[in-house]
Amino acid sequence: MNFKNLYETIFKRKSVRKLDLTPLDDATLNKIAGSISELEPMYKDIKVEMKIIPQKEISNLFTIKAPHYIIVSSENKDGYLTNAGFMLQQMDLLLSSMGIGCCWLGMAKPAKEIVSGSQLDFVIALAFGMPLEPLHRQGISDFKRKPISKISNCNEDNKMIASALLAPSGVNSQPWYFEVKENEIHAYCVKSNIIKAVIFEKLNKIDMGVAICHIWVTSKYFGKDVNFIFDIEAQNNSPKGYYYIATIKNI
Repeated sequence: MNFKNLYETIFKRKSVRKLDLTPLDDATLNKIAGSISELEPMYKDIKVEMKIIPQKEISNLFTIKAPHYIIVSSENKDGYLTNAGFMLQQMDLLLSSMGIGCCWLGMAKPAKEIVSGSQLDFVIALAFGMPLEPLHRQGISDFKRKPISKISNCNEDNKMIASALLAPSGVNSQPWYFEVKENEIHAYCVKSNIIKAVIFEKLNKIDMGVAICHIWVTSKYFGKDVNFIFDIEAQNNSPKGYYYIATIKNI
């Protein structure tokens, strides 16, 4: 995995909603399929399956039409939604670095035959194809994001949090908060009220994986290794209005 390309893409990627419906050539699809097998999970003990499917095998897409979709299915266990977001964001960055547009689809539904053919739970989908609009942002100013002071206890000089700040999220909700220690970062997710939880609780956990992926890519780019651990003390001391997700160690 080319972490230089992925890291540089963090600072210019965007969701591309206008895609050419012409299918990509076989060589490109084979390269993408091969890359799926190289994605790294947050949690190695969670079984995950990703497939490339055509437009006719997915529904409920509103206005996002594409020639291809990557669907993610997972074993349903603790951390599986965050793990799925972490893995699929690697694919998002990779596709963008290849000149291919993509967009997350939180409400997509694969065909019944695909769902029934897997023992794993469908989680989320990513539409992709050649872009019919600008593929990348012109600069950081194009991102509409909260200030770092609203998502972390650190300053703007922290490269890990600066990259997490730019992560995409459902309706740009940015549900994360990161508490930075000397060699670790505690990741927290905003609590939703009863009404919002119906829609956003699942998406927020996926979004947490997306932001954590950006921190992981940045760490790798700067030559640092990462371990994902559970810290009971961090869980017991969650900031008001947030709950604990994971700790990113050895930053």
